[in-house]
Amino acid sequence: MDDDEAVTRALAGDLGAYEVLVTRYSAIAHRTASLLGAGDEAEDVVQDAFVRAFRHLRSFRRDASFRPWFLRIVANVTHDLTRSRGRRSDLAVRLEREPYTPDGTDDPESAAVGADGRSRLYEAVRRLPDGEREAVVCRYFLQLSEAETAEVLGVRLGTVKSRTFRALRRLREEVGREHL
Repeated sequence: MDDDEAVTRALAGDLGAYEVLVTRYSAIAHRTASLLGAGDEAEDVVQDAFVRAFRHLRSFRRDASFRPWFLRIVANVTHDLTRSRGRRSDLAVRLEREPYTPDGTDDPESAAVGADGRSRLYEAVRRLPDGEREAVVCRYFLQLSEAETAEVLGVRLGTVKSRTFRALRRLREEVGREHL
């Protein structure tokens, strides 16, 4: 069952169809919440986001994609949580939990060098201004398109492009400074 059919059936009262969406998007919702700052509260954020999505399913534009619409809800719930918490979460700690092996090598030396490089990158991403950090997380860690990122963050496409450009420029400068 595709997303459109699941939404249609869920709107008609079929809770099993909504469960299909929950199953399909739980993992990326958890990852999104964690990467955007929910930390240990990601499970609560995801549950709240699924409840909000179900309550507002009638307002979902049927010509749009469900995934970015739902991830925007996850981002909003996460933003509400982190704002109410009054502190920024440590992105480096959250990202280090994510498995990532760019070259698939099992060589211990390469793995150590790779882990050190990732740690420095995650720390540099953590220091980015919020808007730039969110754009980088959506584009590169969640692998969303620019259009999906704009929808998730609730900003214009041009804003995503400029934030991503500025963030990547800052990261290049940061990485260059560390290697001098």
